[in-house]
Amino acid sequence: MKSAVVLLSGGLDSATTLAIARHQGYEAYVLSFSYGQRHSRELDSASRVAEALGVKSRLVLALDLRAIGGSALTGDLAVPKRRTAGEIGVGIPVTYVPARNTIFLAHALAWAEVLGPSTFRPSSDSRTSPPKRGSRARAGSRSTRR
Repeated sequence: MKSAVVLLSGGLDSATTLAIARHQGYEAYVLSFSYGQRHSRELDSASRVAEALGVKSRLVLALDLRAIGGSALTGDLAVPKRRTAGEIGVGIPVTYVPARNTIFLAHALAWAEVLGPSTFRPSSDSRTSPPKRGSRARAGSRSTRR
């Protein structure tokens, strides 16, 4: 059976990614993180989604990103509420966790290397997916043949 490593935060994007992978017949290895976030709701939701969709294995890694700081999600900064439309979308939000997705992707790729799955399913943006095995295409290269 084909298999996939899926990053599962418990949010809508990652739950949908897992559902698509399962619908397409992938055996799912799910990776979640306890990274020092203020609330355990993310991990609780991820656990319920993993159980509901039937995963082969679920791994929760503990990473303390509070030590790095710089985010309202992992530090003492206030989480903004009741922002105006003009305030939303201006600058980097205080809830941004520096390099969080990059850190998560690195760990998921490491687990995928060990497991040897046939695909890797990041939930954030399909354009961040690594090339398929055996692909010789270079990032950003385009063929000039017609």
